[in-house]
Amino acid sequence: MLELTPKEIVAELDKYIVGQDAAKRKVAVALRNRWRRQQLPESLRDEVIPKNIILIGPTGVGITEIARRLAKLVDAPFIKVEASKFTEVGYVGRDCESMVRELMEVGVNMVREEVTRELRETARQRAEEKLLDLLIPPQHLGGYRPFDPQAGDEGPALAESHADSEQKTRAFLREKLQRGELDDRHVEVHVSERETPPIMGILGGAGIEEMGWGLQEMLSKVLPSKSKTRRMPVSEARRVLEEEELQQMIDMETVVKRAKQKVENHGIIFLDEIDKIASRGSASHGPDVSREGVQRDLLPIVEGSTVITKYGPVRTDHILFIAAGAFHMTKPSDLIPELQGRFPIRVELDSLRAGDFERILREPQNSLIRQYQALLAAEGVTVEFTDEAVHTIALMCEQINQETENIGARRLHTLMEYLLEDISFHAPEKKGETVTITKEFAIERLNALLESRDLSRYIL
Repeated sequence: MLELTPKEIVAELDKYIVGQDAAKRKVAVALRNRWRRQQLPESLRDEVIPKNIILIGPTGVGITEIARRLAKLVDAPFIKVEASKFTEVGYVGRDCESMVRELMEVGVNMVREEVTRELRETARQRAEEKLLDLLIPPQHLGGYRPFDPQAGDEGPALAESHADSEQKTRAFLREKLQRGELDDRHVEVHVSERETPPIMGILGGAGIEEMGWGLQEMLSKVLPSKSKTRRMPVSEARRVLEEEELQQMIDMETVVKRAKQKVENHGIIFLDEIDKIASRGSASHGPDVSREGVQRDLLPIVEGSTVITKYGPVRTDHILFIAAGAFHMTKPSDLIPELQGRFPIRVELDSLRAGDFERILREPQNSLIRQYQALLAAEGVTVEFTDEAVHTIALMCEQINQETENIGARRLHTLMEYLLEDISFHAPEKKGETVTITKEFAIERLNALLESRDLSRYIL
């Protein structure tokens, strides 16, 4: 894991998420504790369990964005799953253990990419040598003959002369190859291919995808590979040969071992919509039947258990779980007590106000204003926003959220799209022009939304 301090983690999150300082601090400390635990003596390391977190707040306040940015920030296996996708054992749907199998798959892919980066240069050099062998067949010097002991002194001289000539030719072609001057020349490459029957199509059904992939992988190892000769440009042959060299050089046993260590000690699972599996009190019919069952299936995974994956058993004792939910219809206390106890840290995220919307439009590196300016700049149109226009958009966003469903910052997407609809439509005809979005223009365009009797036609 990257050795970022809590302040550095918060600073990275501040680039994309406005406000929610309490949530950022909790997440930053939790991430830093992963690193701190690795510095402890081994006897104490196993005793320190992760302090799982529940983020509570309405939609559109930054919970999902925190998950997205964490995935890019941490150098550790990370997945985001939705609790509503899971069902208890015996029901049709995904079983809870599949999240750990998915996390292990992410870990293996992550380590494989790391190893690939380490070996890429060596594989490139090997592929280059193979390409030179294809470009320089042994007969290219036509008149030479190999060393013959019975030929007297003449044989060794010719052999030495041929060796020097081949080295010079090889060096000359290597320079041309590295400069890309031979990319259009065609060569014949022997490519190994394995045929695997469509096991997934045969098995089908939910809950057995892991078994299908396991059978596919087993059969791919058992079935003999076929070598096929393909004629292709040097540019494509270089890529094919490089990938083949990488496959031969990568030791998957070592990759899986490193991935398992990463997953078990640094893995993070972001469990979204956990409020959807909370029981609503006395309800005992319909989908509520399996909600408590899902919680009980989640409990051993969060507490710490061993999950069997196609890469071997994986322990979940030190995987960090970050749960999130709006809890509009339920509350955290509706979760079973055992599961509540495994999420000791709870953070309530604040609802967004006009000031927050204004900051969201301006400050983040990926702010909506910057996005629309970049999109229209691709058409040669410059778009500028006055301070009064941005303030007006933020006020209208807050007003509509209060009068209809509060969907937080997601409302800004609808407002900005409606505001710039005509400009976007006619942008190809306005190349070279500068368009200024003023307060008056914003009021004129957005008042239609406020005055409409059927707001649901325009607003999510």
